Amino acid sequence: MTMPNFFVVGAQKAGTTSLYHYLDQHPEVFMSPRKEPHFFEGMQDDYLRPDRRLAPVTDLGAYQSLFEEVRDEKAVGEASTSYIYSQRSPELIKWSSPDAKIIAVLRNPADRAYSNFLHCVRGGREPLDDFAEALEAEEERIKERWAPLWYYKQKGFYHAQVKRYLDTFGRDQVKVYLYDDLGSGPLDVLRDMFAFLGVDESFTPDLSVEHNTAGLPRNKWAYALAKSLGAWNPALKLESLERFLPAGSGRYVKSRFFAKPPPFPPEVRRQLIDSYTEDVLKLEKLIQRDLSDWLESGMAIKADAGG
Repeated sequence: MTMPNFFVVGAQKAGTTSLYHYLDQHPEVFMSPRKEPHFFEGMQDDYLRPDRRLAPVTDLGAYQSLFEEVRDEKAVGEASTSYIYSQRSPELIKWSSPDAKIIAVLRNPADRAYSNFLHCVRGGREPLDDFAEALEAEEERIKERWAPLWYYKQKGFYHAQVKRYLDTFGRDQVKVYLYDDLGSGPLDVLRDMFAFLGVDESFTPDLSVEHNTAGLPRNKWAYALAKSLGAWNPALKLESLERFLPAGSGRYVKSRFFAKPPPFPPEVRRQLIDSYTEDVLKLEKLIQRDLSDWLESGMAIKADAGG
């Protein structure tokens, strides 16, 4: 049975949903029909999961069935954002696919944390409406074994996470990209990624649709009703609908359903950046990229490109 030969390991809210859809368009790339099976996260039921829909695929047969329609694609992959944070994922992936290619996309950790929080609020998974309060609750949640989806701050310490993959697979098998690069020059990033995966670099995917964009429900009752009627993620349903509506009308429908998220409280952002500074400086040396922009406190959070 076919197993993946490449993995998009995260980070969450760093454009991985959009990246998944771009890769999926390539004729020489097969992406698992479930974007995030989380099979190799190595955590399984060790964590409390307030939302059971987030539970990973734990059965090998069920995981392999995600790839049963692979034909002659050169690159076979999946994208699970839990893999970059999980301490066991690198060794588990290495055991299964020793020659696997690893792709990571990293985002300013403070902005990523806030986007993660908005994502959970939007999905009805975060009981607290205030980001500062959620950050204060994080340490207790970790002690209570909540799943890492709610580790808004903790998941932003990237240095150790990336180093685990470099130590396990070597630099030739690991590519680290930045969220800002994916946002400002997605085609250049994708062509570099295609070359890394050994597929046709000249293919140009449709980059016109943004996936998993930020926003909070204008009416929580209506959002809950939509979920109860089977749209477990109404935001994704609206994204699918947007493709079939006249130009501009899909965006209007989404704007009526979701409100623009509140701005990132600047004092909270500054505190987070201060806590990340040492780790960012270490990460700069590890991946050989200038990350000084991540340490600027005046930048406002940008609209999400997915993930």
